[in-house]
Amino acid sequence: MEEKVIERELSFAKLTIKFTKVGKDYHILLQGGDSSHIGCTVLALPRPSLKGDGRPGSTASVINVTGHKDEYLCRYLAEKMAASRNATVVCTGGFHVDGITEEQIGEVQRAVEEIEI
Repeated sequence: MEEKVIERELSFAKLTIKFTKVGKDYHILLQGGDSSHIGCTVLALPRPSLKGDGRPGSTASVINVTGHKDEYLCRYLAEKMAASRNATVVCTGGFHVDGITEEQIGEVQRAVEEIEI
């Protein structure tokens, strides 16, 4: 994968995630809703399992823009890809919809969780 774009039409908005290979590492750009923006940046690094079960894990550092709630989405993607690809991953972006409901937030989270990495 040099570059891959995944678009999901949600019931109320569109979600776009762009994966770009950078050497042996990856950059992920997440955007969508009424106004795309950068609300969060996550740097994830692969590491051995902390549970001792042999499954790879990852550790993340997060920078949030004050008042933004994009961390869950970016952190989920960055940590999952870092562990599965044994690579350094940066995920940045934001998803914004004015007046978003709890149900809609859940829909966005599920859409991100269902993406194959």
